[in-house]
Amino acid sequence: MNLKYIYLFIFVYNFFYTELVSENIVDTIEALEEKSLGEPDAPIKMIEFASLTCGHCARFHNEVMPAIKEKYINNGKIFFIYKDFPLDKFALKASIISRCSGNKNYFSFLDVFYKKQASWTRSQDPFKSLLKIAKVGGLKDEEIKVCVGNKSIEDGLLKDRLKSSKKYDITATPTIYLNGKKYTGDLTLEALELKINSLLN
Repeated sequence: MNLKYIYLFIFVYNFFYTELVSENIVDTIEALEEKSLGEPDAPIKMIEFASLTCGHCARFHNEVMPAIKEKYINNGKIFFIYKDFPLDKFALKASIISRCSGNKNYFSFLDVFYKKQASWTRSQDPFKSLLKIAKVGGLKDEEIKVCVGNKSIEDGLLKDRLKSSKKYDITATPTIYLNGKKYTGDLTLEALELKINSLLN
């Protein structure tokens, strides 16, 4: 083979290999980034620790969060941070898939997983049901396969859960923190609004 073609082959191989490796690194880094909504300089910082297989978490996200988002997050009053706190292997896989969808799609995936929680968690094969939802959400078979097999993301989430458990004293999900203090009231919209408004006044 001509030496010129050998060098060309090496250059092309190195270029695409570097691009592929860097893309995987970026994807992993992005997947493990903090997931948030709203303005970082909002007067209230709200952190939620939740599991995608937790019924109380689904109820909170389906019934309470839409109003909180509309009244406080979208208006710059609350900076919201969602912390994955998976309670079982299916919640962990759902969290990984949500994070692999990218920052722009992350909360959309959360919404779908919570809205359809009753169906996919009670199916004969919850993991298979998750994959179907992921495909509908736009993820391709190969992307899903690489995603759920990514040990770096899985280990990162489990380490963060352990860290959160110790730092924030998480004994149940969902757990809410408002401006650094654990919220101990009811998780109804009325009760939460009373607390939020007291912090704003």
